[in-house]
Formats: sequence, structure tokens, C-alpha cells
Amino acid sequence: MINCVILEDEKPAAAKLALMLTESKHTINLLTTLHSLEEAVIWMKNNASPDILLMDINLTDGLSFELFDQVKVPCPVVFTTAHDEYWMQAFEHNGIDYLLKPITLDKLDAALDKLEQLKLHFVNQPKMIAQLAMPKENQFKRRFLVKKGSELLSLPVEQIAYFYSSNKLVCLVNKEGQKFVMDPSLSEIEKNLDPDLFFRLNRQVLASRQAIARVKAYAKSKLMIELNPTFQEDIVVSQENLSSFKEWMDN
Repeated sequence: MINCVILEDEKPAAAKLALMLTESKHTINLLTTLHSLEEAVIWMKNNASPDILLMDINLTDGLSFELFDQVKVPCPVVFTTAHDEYWMQAFEHNGIDYLLKPITLDKLDAALDKLEQLKLHFVNQPKMIAQLAMPKENQFKRRFLVKKGSELLSLPVEQIAYFYSSNKLVCLVNKEGQKFVMDPSLSEIEKNLDPDLFFRLNRQVLASRQAIARVKAYAKSKLMIELNPTFQEDIVVSQENLSSFKEWMDN
């Protein structure tokens, strides 16, 4: 039995894909069909991960790759798209196959074959999978290399206040308020930081515990965060992340 979720904004295409799953040689349990990036974020936050995601790339509210910036996606993904220019990004985001529309049953079954082969390969190695998924404590980054003019600086994590993304740029802000442009995405940076020291406050900001200056109640059981050095925009911790944030602050 393969537990599957479809993310496809075009409802006729989603219905066709769902029908194709019923015709597959594999036994598929379609958990849900999602039609937007926003729906996918909410569903992934509130449900156990499926065995496979069948995911279109161009959605009405953004590219599906943005899902990985907002929630953890631990399962393999089969990307289904009419565009061939995203294949490199797809395999950087849990992709095990890249199916160009119109999708045929043979190609879909071949992608599901890959999933079954992966499951067989790792079924007796759960500890190895866990080790690969999460860095060991001594493997978290202790320093970040940044550029200041013609100089290269190596900043210890203890000197970092927060990271943020804006207009497709990711910046590091140190305790003195100096900003440095970074190459990796916010999600890649998050994976390499000790979660005891840094928390993803929202889609835009990843902050150290020491940078949290004030925490104030906000509308609808949300929290407003003030940082030091000051961040130029309001930072709101959503209701979905509230418990995790409080637990992190209390740890």
C-alpha cells in the first residue's frame, strides 16, 4: 500500500491523475488532493507524511519548491509538469522522477517502481536513514563564511543574530546589525544549524535565541516577535508554530 498525496492546481489534471492511480499496478491509497501551495503547507503541518507526493511545479500561488521553505517534506516526490526547465531543482527537492505532461500510466508506474525499490533498499536500515536525515550534534555548522567588500570573514554562529530572506536574497545579520548576503537558501541554512540555538520564526526569518528581544501576544493566538538588532518588518509566529516556538523558548 502506497499512501499518496496529489498537489495539482488544475482540477481536471488532478482528477485525471487520481483516476490513473486507480489503474496503476500498485495499490495506492490517495490521502488527499491539494490545489494550492497554501493548502499544501497547512496539510503537511497537520498530517503525517505520505509515502509519496505527486506534485505539479507551477501552481497558482507560486512554485511548489516553495513548500520546502515552509515545512519539512520528508517523503520522496514525483514532479509532474508541462515544463522541462525545472528538472535540476526537482532533484534537489526530494525528486525521484520528473514526469512531463501528458503523463502516461506506464511512466507513472515506472516512477512508483522507483519508490518501491527505495523502500526495499532502506527497509532494514532505519537508523541509517535517521542519521542521514539529521546532522549529528558535532556536524552542525559552527561558522559561516561571508564576504565584506574584498574581504572574506568567518563568522562564528555565536555572533549571528538572525538570517532572513527578502526579494529572493538571503542575508545574515550579526549582533552588531551588519548584513551579509548569503548564497544558500534559508532552508539549506536551517538544516545546518543547531535547532536548540536557532528557530524558523516564519517563512522569512530564522533567528537565534539571543536575538529574541520581546515576545508579545498578537491576534488569533499568534505571537509578535521583536528582534535585536531590529528587523524592518513585523515578525509573526503563526498559530501552527506557536507550540513549537514556546517549547523552544522554554528549553
